[in-house]
Amino acid sequence: MEIQQLLVDYSTAIDNRRFDDLDKVFTPDAYIDYRALGGIDGQFPEVKKWLSEVLPTFPVYAHMLGNFSVRVDGDTASSRVICFNPMVLPGDNDQILFCGLWYDDEFVRTPEGWRMTKRVETKIYQKVQ
Repeated sequence: MEIQQLLVDYSTAIDNRRFDDLDKVFTPDAYIDYRALGGIDGQFPEVKKWLSEVLPTFPVYAHMLGNFSVRVDGDTASSRVICFNPMVLPGDNDQILFCGLWYDDEFVRTPEGWRMTKRVETKIYQKVQ
């Protein structure tokens, strides 16, 4: 349940634009790869900065997670979770970018609790309407 909550905490931090809350989700050296849907890849501090600069250009967005698959092996774990992420595009056209993706993640248990060490997006679909 702690890992599932961590996955929800990620989405909550992103959707509420509280990017500093991500410090409680990722390890400082975590690798993140958002390239499948047009983003960047890199270490957590670089990607966090990018998120805080890019996401505010979207007026509204929301992450909805499901199909949680979590595997724990001692002090490490992995998960796969599906995400539906509609994003209102900037401008006056009321267009929405619909993103469907998988998050493939790896975790480590730290003295502060579980933290994500790796996140890779796998694209299912992307459509503008």
